[in-house]
Amino acid sequence: MNPDPTATAELSTAERLRREAAEATHLRHAAEHPDVIALRTEAVRRFVDRLMWIGILLGLGFTMVNVQTFAAEGAPAWSLAWLAAWLLDPMVSVVLIGVLRAEQVTGRWEVRTGGWVRLTKWFAFVATYVMNTWRSWEHGDAAGIVLHSVPPLLVLSASEAAPRLREALTEAVRRAGHHATDQPRTPAPPVTQPPASPPSTPGTDQADTTRPDHEPHQPDRAEDTTPLRANTKPSKPRTATRRPATRRAPAGGREQQLDTLRQAWQPGTEITPAWVREQLPDIGRTTSKTRATELRDLLEPTTGTTDIDRPAPVTDQGRHAA
Repeated sequence: MNPDPTATAELSTAERLRREAAEATHLRHAAEHPDVIALRTEAVRRFVDRLMWIGILLGLGFTMVNVQTFAAEGAPAWSLAWLAAWLLDPMVSVVLIGVLRAEQVTGRWEVRTGGWVRLTKWFAFVATYVMNTWRSWEHGDAAGIVLHSVPPLLVLSASEAAPRLREALTEAVRRAGHHATDQPRTPAPPVTQPPASPPSTPGTDQADTTRPDHEPHQPDRAEDTTPLRANTKPSKPRTATRRPATRRAPAGGREQQLDTLRQAWQPGTEITPAWVREQLPDIGRTTSKTRATELRDLLEPTTGTTDIDRPAPVTDQGRHAA
């Protein structure tokens, strides 16, 4: 029987989708782990810090020329006053960079700084802004005011926004941890690989290995040496119990026993229960007494004895007494 190509294609598609769903569940569980979220957030934090520092340094570098021109006040080039004017803007920028670098760490761990830190930062920005736009305001140059106001204001905005962004990223990590703790996480199902199909041998039908209702080969009883179900109950140790010996039932019936006794009897032999048990080893004591009485009754015509001259039967107790 040849396999149905449509059924085989549908089975393979369903198995592929099942494996993709299991892998997606594993990926989602891993992506929602608090440690993974913290690592990704830390990578975003570093990227944001780099961009902020690049913008701040470029803005401070742009303002340095305007501040030097404002401080030189028309001094000849390369003169002492002209050279000293170049130190004014770096002096303010270095202090500002120190404050911003400290806020990078305090904002990371949500530590509030004092009023002097904020006052120092704002004083540095105001001084830079005034020295950059003084001449433009003096001459009423609107274009110059806009041009020289953008870099200082951008640096001020970046320095104020950077700590807030760091605090927000830290809060995002904290909320992710609380979300993972509050909600029960169901374990992801294991990704099961499809069982490898056994190599096809000549003479076997290929449809048996592709049909979904295929049952595995069951070995014959002769070759099945492993038990189908393990014994879960502990086996009790077998103790050798001594059973009482039972006497076997005497062979034959009453007539056969009497016939055997009659053949064994000889004239002059005393018929007693003990003699009957010697002839019939399997007979009981009560039955031996009955058979002895019956044998004597049968042998009376032969022996010619009567009840008067018949010798009294000697029992085992009397014989021992004699």
